[in-house]
Amino acid sequence: MNKIKSIKNKLTPEHHELLKTLKARFEKNMNRHEGLKWDKVQAKLEDNSEKLWSLGEMEKTGGEPDVVAYDKKTGEYIFYDCSPESPAGRRSLCYDRQALNSRKEHKPKNSAVDMAAAMGIEILTEDEYRRLQKLGEFDTKTSSWIITPPDIRKLGGAIFADFRYGTIFVYHNGAESYYAARGFRGSLKV
Repeated sequence: MNKIKSIKNKLTPEHHELLKTLKARFEKNMNRHEGLKWDKVQAKLEDNSEKLWSLGEMEKTGGEPDVVAYDKKTGEYIFYDCSPESPAGRRSLCYDRQALNSRKEHKPKNSAVDMAAAMGIEILTEDEYRRLQKLGEFDTKTSSWIITPPDIRKLGGAIFADFRYGTIFVYHNGAESYYAARGFRGSLKV
């Protein structure tokens, strides 16, 4: 992966460009984060180049990350992928490493769980996915893997979600399956 390089607490030109993109998205979509101020979000990002790098990876893979909440208990801003469809650079992935290893042929290039870990982000839970859908209509033509409960995963399954007919659907599939229209959405706390 092409990481944004930085010296501790020193922002690179790539960081500045990403901050401009994030600020423009923040200002364009105020309904996602009413009452929050960009200058406070930016100050947190400027103090944490590792998290800024993760946001850069979310952006590069088509996630269009944006602030969706502020956790008063932890003092963290929460970012979700807010691209209209599942991020294009994160599709055609099976669910996890176990599923990837179980495929005998036609293996996808990676798994959603491994890619999320490499990016330093978390895959959305079902609750987080439902919260995202309150901010707009996402995945009307695609679907996104979501965190699968261990009891379902132990039996070989994985779950994904999408939005069709004005409704959020949560389905199951074999964890080793992958489709050109299924990716995953991530979250990041800063």
